[in-house]
Amino acid sequence: MTRIGRRFEALKKAGTTGFVAYITAGDPDMATTRKFVPELERRGVDILELGVPFSDPLADGPEIQAASQRALRHRVSIGDVMDLVAVLRQESEIPIVLFTYFNPMHRFGLKRLVDRAAEAGVDGILALDLPPEEAGEYKGLMEKRGLDTIFLIAPTSREDRIRRIASHTSGFVYYVSRTGVTGERDRLEETLGERVAAIRRHTSQPVAVGFGISTPEQSGEVAGYADAVVVGSAIVRRIAQRQSDPDLVSHIGDFVEELVQPLKGASDGS
Repeated sequence: MTRIGRRFEALKKAGTTGFVAYITAGDPDMATTRKFVPELERRGVDILELGVPFSDPLADGPEIQAASQRALRHRVSIGDVMDLVAVLRQESEIPIVLFTYFNPMHRFGLKRLVDRAAEAGVDGILALDLPPEEAGEYKGLMEKRGLDTIFLIAPTSREDRIRRIASHTSGFVYYVSRTGVTGERDRLEETLGERVAAIRRHTSQPVAVGFGISTPEQSGEVAGYADAVVVGSAIVRRIAQRQSDPDLVSHIGDFVEELVQPLKGASDGS
């Protein structure tokens, strides 16, 4: 069982909902990213999604696009991100998922990527634009190295599609709570509960819900349905707003702690 699996087992035993935080590696710089990780872990983050900067992030909204551009100005590469994970593993056991696209994976070389990720201490990869039908080689390489493969399910996914995606997923299923790109929203989709229930009919994997969650109230609402809540854009926007603030790391920690608080004692939704 990977760190991700062990974390969800612990959450289930505790009867609480997990919190998954996304940050872009290298935003505002790699030294600050390294400081973010232990702070987020201390504030209650269960799993970290570490975004690999990419010039054409099709599924990401303006906040994460801008974060990628800031990181790319520092020439942060997928290799740099894995080097960072190796350093983080000297002090942290938080489960880490690389959040990326297939282009940088392909350019790096799939086998080389998976081997290096495993050696660095990465626990899983979420390749946003890689459909399961095209993921055979990738899936095989990941399984051999004991890494989780996380795929997205959309609100538009039919039952047969949900079944197919779920069968390729390990670690957790990531349910995109609305169509379109990442970004904060005033309210959640009314069909969230029934869509999560539809996913559960096809998998025993934990279900994490993301895209658009930005307030403690929304975090608490999602906890009623899901095994984990995912927040990215709301965190990244605050990083951009206060990137020159000497108290940036603790400010982000304060915000994340507010989002985590409603999940304490929440049902795991199963």
